Amino acid sequence: MNLDLAQARIENHFRNMVRKDPNIVNAYFLVHSDKHGVHWNMAEGATGNLPANAQQPYYIASVTKLFTSVLVAMLEEEGRVSYEDPIDRYIEPELLHRLHVYKGKEYTHEIKIKHLLNHTSGLHDFFLDKPKSGRAMLDLLVDEPSRFWSPQEVVLWAKEHLQTRFPPGKGFHYSDTGYHLLGFMIETVTAMPLHEAYRHYIFQPLGMVHSYMSHHSEPIGRNEYPTAGVYSGTVNVAHYPSASIEYAGGAIVSTSEDLLKFMKSLAKHEIIRKDSFEKMKDWSKFMLGIDYGYGLVAFRTVPVLMPQKYNVWGNFGYSGSFSFYHPALDSYFIGSLNQFRYTRKGIRLMGKAIDTLLKM
Repeated sequence: MNLDLAQARIENHFRNMVRKDPNIVNAYFLVHSDKHGVHWNMAEGATGNLPANAQQPYYIASVTKLFTSVLVAMLEEEGRVSYEDPIDRYIEPELLHRLHVYKGKEYTHEIKIKHLLNHTSGLHDFFLDKPKSGRAMLDLLVDEPSRFWSPQEVVLWAKEHLQTRFPPGKGFHYSDTGYHLLGFMIETVTAMPLHEAYRHYIFQPLGMVHSYMSHHSEPIGRNEYPTAGVYSGTVNVAHYPSASIEYAGGAIVSTSEDLLKFMKSLAKHEIIRKDSFEKMKDWSKFMLGIDYGYGLVAFRTVPVLMPQKYNVWGNFGYSGSFSFYHPALDSYFIGSLNQFRYTRKGIRLMGKAIDTLLKM
């Protein structure tokens, strides 16, 4: 298969998938490979009355966690933190008081930075866990759109309404609450707000001029295109003040081209050293065939279910966002479907593109 045919197949699949799914309002997909001379940047759908444009910024959801973990790795390289540090060294006591109580015993002061990074702290997940009583946070996001949440308020809400799962280091439970704590830690160590730390350590050095932290900052450079909508069903929550529930685990807005700059810098060991990247591979089992390290997701070979050809690393988000590197193909797959609960559909889109490139 030649390049033109491969491009046509990937693009047609992407556009047809979006057009056939009434829940996808706008979607973005970038396939890049220096090895194969490929750079296909696509967009489909619309934002309001404007056709979707491949240069548009969009919410990257939990792909943000990879940025947060890389920022922590940079601080670790500088000797300013250690993955073994207890988190209570960096966070105010009021937030931590009885944050992690399991079977009557408090484990808060046993939580280390590494536990937060690979979701082994045992803390709850404010984003998806169901509360003991009352409405879940996702319901509050939609039902109380004008409410602005500070990151501290989110943690206090989680502490009051949600249950911890196990002692630190004794299991895996995905936790956005834990990434809020990492954000607080970064602010303490760098003496700057998280959005400024992202800009200072990552966005500015890499020339990611269209990336920013939603509800907290603006991009370095002006983008002539509006930020794409992100949907919970038929409701566009992109500009809801209540979307401020997201922070160090999901608040970054970026573009496919900016994400490519970040992923390249990581794959080429430019933003952090190779040994620092290797430390991030402290794997926990996320689900069958998928491991979770320090903000880093890796697809592992599982006979029949997960063939070796899909071995990639990066991260993905609840809104169908994804940003992955395929070492064997030396190729990057980046994009978003901008619809809650569309993680699997985004991954399937990437898999279809991998299949096509492998046939070239």
